[in-house]
Amino acid sequence: MIVEAAGRLFFAPGFAPVSMDDLARDLGMSKKTIYRHFPDKRSLLAAVLDRLFAAVERTLVAAAEDAEGQPFGVRVQRFLIAAGSELGRIGAAQLAAGRGGDAMLRQYVEQRVDAVVYRRLDELFRDGHQRGLLSVPPELLSEITRGAVERLLTSQLPRELDWTAADLLRASVDTVLYGAIRPARPGTDDEQLGVVIPTARDDEEEVGS
Repeated sequence: MIVEAAGRLFFAPGFAPVSMDDLARDLGMSKKTIYRHFPDKRSLLAAVLDRLFAAVERTLVAAAEDAEGQPFGVRVQRFLIAAGSELGRIGAAQLAAGRGGDAMLRQYVEQRVDAVVYRRLDELFRDGHQRGLLSVPPELLSEITRGAVERLLTSQLPRELDWTAADLLRASVDTVLYGAIRPARPGTDDEQLGVVIPTARDDEEEVGS
């Protein structure tokens, strides 16, 4: 009950400062009772983060199991879309920025993201490399994809393009894995081969028509 209330208050949108007194009032109990279970605020925050990332890990495991037996590109797509969606849901980018300048919190979040998300991603790319499915070092793909995930979590691009961050992440993965330039169609000039990625609004208009 304490961990649930702490997660709701401490990590609410906006990250307004919340004290242990505020938490005690919300729970209707004394701070002494809270400190009986958690010796300090940092240990309580760590318990909240452990719960958040445990949920993220369950989602990623389920996504990997659902994609088992699928082509390698599909497995990568589904994993990263699930990871991007989950990291966005828990506000990982804001947490990693360090609430209130708390370096301990920032480091803890970075360690959890690395353990839960990026190590699994590294394993996936290494597996593809060992099976001869990648023409570049898996370490390079890992670095590129990490950058895309972290950038899209804080980018205004989803709003500008009217796409979800997960959709943009999928497009980024497609670009990394398959390239952005489509092969020429018979009877067309190179100038006509510009790739236009439709926005969600374009899709809605097409359905409406």
